[in-house]
Amino acid sequence: MHIDAFGVLFLPMFIDYAKITVKAGDGGDGCVAFRREKFEPKGGPAGGDGGNGGDIVVQADEHIHTLLDFRYNKFYTAPKGHDGQGAKKTGKSGEDIIIKLPVGTSIKDEPSEHVLADLTEHGQRAIVAKGGRGGKGNARFATSTNQAPRDFQHGTRGEERHIVLELKLIADVGLVGLPNAGKSTLLSRITAARPKIAEYPFTTLSPNLGIVKVDELKSFAVADIPGLIEGAHQGKGLGHQFLRHIERTKILAILLDATSEFIGDDYLTLLKELESYSTQLSHKKRMVIFTKADLLNEPKKDFGANIIRDAETILISSVKGTNIKEMLGKIWALLEGES
Repeated sequence: MHIDAFGVLFLPMFIDYAKITVKAGDGGDGCVAFRREKFEPKGGPAGGDGGNGGDIVVQADEHIHTLLDFRYNKFYTAPKGHDGQGAKKTGKSGEDIIIKLPVGTSIKDEPSEHVLADLTEHGQRAIVAKGGRGGKGNARFATSTNQAPRDFQHGTRGEERHIVLELKLIADVGLVGLPNAGKSTLLSRITAARPKIAEYPFTTLSPNLGIVKVDELKSFAVADIPGLIEGAHQGKGLGHQFLRHIERTKILAILLDATSEFIGDDYLTLLKELESYSTQLSHKKRMVIFTKADLLNEPKKDFGANIIRDAETILISSVKGTNIKEMLGKIWALLEGES
């Protein structure tokens, strides 16, 4: 994925979901040993403890942008701790395995769906499988009544988990709309991203991310997901696969085709799908953008005022650039209100 001063180009192989198995290292066993020195042939217990097993650690890395690698590498195992040694020497602990993931990845335990970690910042780390503890050597069991113990402990087993990786793009604004609402055209107009654009449904097959420059000092990130259709939250169409990418956004920009004969129904369909997927999405602050003003015979300044009453609206043309600057100003104002 190429990043420049203006935006981010879409990924040709964007993978945002994967399942892997992780196994932390087992702890090493404690040692049974006795001191055997020149003047003390029958010395006391000297068995050292076993080393701890290595942990499985996840770490957010801003240079990684997809979960593609995890389609092929599905098993990650950390080394076990070394066994204890004589002379009360503790065994060496197993090294941690660090799995680098894109910023925005959520890690869940399967099948409980419990969130183990949510990586939202570069360098953020979390342990998702804890290594086993090293067992105690016989030196730990010496007492006044048992000065030559042969007791020791085995190391405990490291945790093993089946985990789900879900990548959620981190953007300020999420573009939402039915297929062919003009999301990709708008994204290409206001950012350097170059998504595929054509006049047929589901042109966008993966989410696109771009950086919008309002002026020299103001900019925000915008995400475009595939078009939603009725029943998307139940798995119909393509958009349901990517709704997770707008969960982190501050506001939603809902795009409606101004030439649609059922524009009110289109709006209600989108709201229903958002709410059915997550009530959190339905409660986000939103702005409604009517697109394709260049195709209207007589576009009116107050277009949509009678259709949309619960959000601010604006009529634009991405092709001709009509009201684009005004739209960006309004979006920025909404973002400032959310900060």
